[in-house]
Amino acid sequence: MSAQTDSQSQNGRQGAFSDSDPVVLILTIGFILLFVGASLFNSEGVSTVIGAGFTWTARYLGSFFQLLLLATFFIALGTAASKGGNARIGGLEKPEISRFRWLSMIMCTLLAGGGVFFAAGEPVYHFLVTPPAFDTEAGTAEAAAPALAQSFTHWGFLAWAVLGSLTALVLSRAHYDQGKPLQPRTLLYPVFGERVVSGKLGGVIDAMCVIAVVAGTVGPIGFLATQMSFGLHELFGTPDGYGTQLTVLVVLAAVYMTSAMTGLHKGIQMLSRFNVILALVIAAIILLFGPTLFLINTYTQASGEYLSSFMAMATMTSETAPDWWMKWWTVFFFAWFIGYTPLMAVFVSRISRGRTVREMIIAVAVLAPVATTLWFTLLGGSGIYHQLAGTFDLTDALNNFRFDVATLTVAQALPGGTWMAAAILLLTTIFVATTGDSMSYSIAMVGAGHDEPSPWIRVFWGGAMALMAAILLYMGSGQIGVLQQFIVLTAIPVSFIILPSLWTGPKAAIAMAKEQGLA
Repeated sequence: MSAQTDSQSQNGRQGAFSDSDPVVLILTIGFILLFVGASLFNSEGVSTVIGAGFTWTARYLGSFFQLLLLATFFIALGTAASKGGNARIGGLEKPEISRFRWLSMIMCTLLAGGGVFFAAGEPVYHFLVTPPAFDTEAGTAEAAAPALAQSFTHWGFLAWAVLGSLTALVLSRAHYDQGKPLQPRTLLYPVFGERVVSGKLGGVIDAMCVIAVVAGTVGPIGFLATQMSFGLHELFGTPDGYGTQLTVLVVLAAVYMTSAMTGLHKGIQMLSRFNVILALVIAAIILLFGPTLFLINTYTQASGEYLSSFMAMATMTSETAPDWWMKWWTVFFFAWFIGYTPLMAVFVSRISRGRTVREMIIAVAVLAPVATTLWFTLLGGSGIYHQLAGTFDLTDALNNFRFDVATLTVAQALPGGTWMAAAILLLTTIFVATTGDSMSYSIAMVGAGHDEPSPWIRVFWGGAMALMAAILLYMGSGQIGVLQQFIVLTAIPVSFIILPSLWTGPKAAIAMAKEQGLA
């Protein structure tokens, strides 16, 4: 019996890899090996080359990225309001996944990609360094609302809309109604037809999108290890070094690889549901026992500032803002979201079957951003309150972009002190595990071209990203930062892959509605 089981397991592993597109597999694994190998051989050279590309991209393509996000958001809202908004994705009369679980999976997948690292520190940074769109005096009470508003711009409507609205519509129409694979290449099917789906060019397109997600996911995985190592040292006195970081990576990988084995309807849903419940408990404690009136008033003012200065912040360029500021803030974040878009669209399309087009767009482009702004207010707003009150001073830490220090410092000042800090570290860990889980699942789907990829290939991709993070951390956390800069370069080809969705997305919604007799 044991021999038979081993044989079945071996056949399953072989089937997993035979089920994967060889072009995607070779190019993606080749990128990982090339980046790690080049970093080991000449880390300074890699950093210099990627840094130069990062600077060039931010300066000359930043405005294009901004306009792409703006157009996506407004066209998505128009699509939701149209008759096409009534169409159901996948032709099902009832959704496959309950609303709470569905929303939990959407929230956890993106917010974990970086929001948990920036929610406490970014608003405080903008409080200490006035954003270019405003002229308030830094560090004063008047600077609080603009600081949060700037954070809302980076993590609000534009960020979420590009990740899972129009692109998810194109994929849903082509996959569920026309039988095309649930892969990034399918985004170009309405423009180029069958040749982009069945040819080797499709494999190259998929590989570019997978590489973008690998770069975007390895970063948070690596930064989580450094943040957890620092946090455990400060809270419990454990050594803050590579040994602890490696232990964190092993535990994290074990969690999301085990979750990946159980599939979409078990592991990912369970992690997401747990994390949302924990986040709600933390949020309630902060709101009830923290600086309640300050948080409510600041959120109200920040929301008004966000809406009134929306276009000014979203269209800020290097002509009116310092190059370094645009490069490291708005353009960096917008490029990061663009790089994530195709794989996130694959995931959103997969979990949204049975939902209406309107439900999906409102959930992704409106409800999720509002929830994100609330989370940033609770953590970042509390940080501003204590910075203003003199409880701590994060100026030096944030000037050096030490967001791990900012997160722990703010967490320890929250109601519950050490216990709250430990809870936020746990929350951050599960958030990142959810991202690793869902992106491993999405990468496996892209390689296989169908909705139910082998558990072994999901585990393989999850392990590959954790291993890459471990090697880069061994060289120093700076190399993880270089990989983060590479995200901006991956956004160049990906932006052109998702560009046609500006017109093919609305067409897909109308076509679905007509076929369902709704328009």
